[in-house]
Amino acid sequence: MEWRDIGQKASYKLGKTNDKAGRHTVFRLIKWLLYLAILAFIVLVGYAYLGPFFGADFAPPSNEIRQEIILDAN
Repeated sequence: MEWRDIGQKASYKLGKTNDKAGRHTVFRLIKWLLYLAILAFIVLVGYAYLGPFFGADFAPPSNEIRQEIILDAN
């Protein structure tokens, strides 16, 4: 076997029949990732609106802070 024959008999080329099948798989993956991102966004917005009804408190802790400020005005 010569070194130039290795590329023709590579294992990653065995299952690949044409280029369109690979592109179709990539576009299908991107489509499902887009659907998943949209679903995650809808769930996040729903949680933001409905969370307080289920006990989630999104309000920041409110504490009064007093700090003395000295101005150097002449």
